[in-house]
Amino acid sequence: MPRGAADGRCDTGPRRWRTAAERALYGPGGFYLRPEGPAGHFRTSVHASPLFAAAVARLLADTAERLGTDEVAFVDIGAGRGELLSGILAAVPDGLAVRPYGVERAPRPAGLDPRIAWGTEPPAGVGGLLFANEWLDNVPVDIAETGPDGVVRYVLVRPDGSEEPGDPVEGPDAEWLARWWPPAGPGTRAEIG
Repeated sequence: MPRGAADGRCDTGPRRWRTAAERALYGPGGFYLRPEGPAGHFRTSVHASPLFAAAVARLLADTAERLGTDEVAFVDIGAGRGELLSGILAAVPDGLAVRPYGVERAPRPAGLDPRIAWGTEPPAGVGGLLFANEWLDNVPVDIAETGPDGVVRYVLVRPDGSEEPGDPVEGPDAEWLARWWPPAGPGTRAEIG
């Protein structure tokens, strides 16, 4: 198998789980780039009720008070379509100036409140609250599996979604597994990272 297939630099053939997941989420036709967005498939706390955004707005006000300021940044990592940011702007107490930032790999949603800054990286040098409510749900990682021979290998994903064993896990990834998720025997899997 060509090396590029295993490390994700190849558009055909199997690729590591991390690369396959990133492509499925953010590649052409990816889950987060589809017109209906995630809200077309499931609901999270921000979609279920304005109470969640109101609670976060109270937390933001408390953060501003602790920082001794009446202007505070709210940075939403994994902002999706900006629903939480919009909800917070609607719920923030009078007298508190909020600088909202949406951090997301997907493009800025059409019709998003113009007060919300949008980008792929967190802003530098701001004081306030960093929030990652949805981001931690979808952090693509590589998967390793212990084979019948006891060798821990990367799991590769073929274009059709089926899997095959890849190269042995070595270097920093092997060290991480040894420390945080030691292989338990043939057939066991672990997430790396």
